[in-house]
Amino acid sequence: MTNSKVNSEGLTLAEWQQGDEIETEIFDLTDDGDGVGRVGQRVVFVPDTAPGDRVRAKLTEVKSKLAHAKVLEVLEPSPHRIRPRCIVADKCGGCQWQHISEEFQLETKRQQVVQALSKIGGFAHPSVEPTLSTRNFLDYRNKASYPIGRSHRGQVQAGYYQRGSHRLINLNQCPIQDARFNPFLAEIKQDIQEQGWQVYHEDRHQGEVRHLSLRIGRRTGEILLTLVLRDDRLPGLEAQAQEWMKRYPDLVGVCINHNPDRTNVIFGKETRCLVGRDYIREEFAGLTFQIQSDTFFQVNTEQAEALLQEIEKELQLQGDETLLDAYCGIGTMTLPLARRVRQAVGLELQAESIRQAQKNARLNQIDNARFLVGAVERLLPKLDFSPEIVLLDPPRKGCERSVLETLLAIRPDRIVYVSCKPATLARDLKILCQGGQYRFVRAQPADFFPQTAHVECAAFLQAVY
Repeated sequence: MTNSKVNSEGLTLAEWQQGDEIETEIFDLTDDGDGVGRVGQRVVFVPDTAPGDRVRAKLTEVKSKLAHAKVLEVLEPSPHRIRPRCIVADKCGGCQWQHISEEFQLETKRQQVVQALSKIGGFAHPSVEPTLSTRNFLDYRNKASYPIGRSHRGQVQAGYYQRGSHRLINLNQCPIQDARFNPFLAEIKQDIQEQGWQVYHEDRHQGEVRHLSLRIGRRTGEILLTLVLRDDRLPGLEAQAQEWMKRYPDLVGVCINHNPDRTNVIFGKETRCLVGRDYIREEFAGLTFQIQSDTFFQVNTEQAEALLQEIEKELQLQGDETLLDAYCGIGTMTLPLARRVRQAVGLELQAESIRQAQKNARLNQIDNARFLVGAVERLLPKLDFSPEIVLLDPPRKGCERSVLETLLAIRPDRIVYVSCKPATLARDLKILCQGGQYRFVRAQPADFFPQTAHVECAAFLQAVY
């Protein structure tokens, strides 16, 4: 390892080593949020930078054509650089872009979609709208799950892991979470400390308390607290749960999730309610939803509602359509759209999510929606009807190839594809459109995760006859 400085012309590229210092100007951002610089012919990825920054950085990994580095000093700041609102923004892995202006974040996310559709999807000059934003750049997350740990002095900690590591950054507040979580974050740690409960150690697979998870109804203010435990029993836990219910007026329930596995997955398969109820109520798109601690609901309530409105505007529903919602979760999109169509059907792999969707349909007196449990690739070919509209909202990996082939076979009039990863969105749209059966209409990016590099997007396809 050396500490020599490599000049900006790249005259010693072959001699680059981990630990060397370089100077470079950042000209782009990766989909993961890192700044992109260049020294000679070699690309350098530098986190915590912005396009227009000129930085001095230390190489942390060197490969034949690229390198990774950490910034040591910003020599000339970018016009897009701002002061982060969080004092640990440069350490915590929860955000990547607090140092970048919100307006530039929005345009960068739009460009992520444009580039993916152009380079991966093969669409020439794709129509991509400006990124949809409710302007809630902070205080937006309705759910947070904090790993629990101990400091070297034995103090209970909770927060997020440092980027690229499992070193816990202790937090007492977080600017992107709903601010009503902050008292819980600060005080629950102290309660765990006073109870003497063992904190889980992932390397040794020992200890009990793994995560603190909080979920809130943004409109109702109801809060659900869940402790994720290696075992599902702790001495004094029920009495402590009763104390929490008395202390926090908005807390409607305390739950325990049992995760005995040696895994990085937060939630295990079993959740039980200790005190109160196992769900919060939330108002969404004019409906009331019951949401449990371990089932999926978009973390940005307001932005999800805004994207739903864009989908409704594009579809211009007349009331006589049949709609299929694949990967429907608890019916977040299915039920609001059901009010505007003749029939809506939701498909979802998770049985508990389907049970919640059915409860939410009854709660809102929606009787034209039905829900089926199973993998989309298995259920889709067996449908007993022909949907005119299909809404896709798959996980980050995108749709199985068989799902796309079935859609091409049944040929709904319109497809709405909601995605949280532009690369897999573009890949799947290419498959749907390359045979000429569908044409790409437009894409609507949405800022579901401000201060991060993640972008949600709805793409609209129309059948060609």
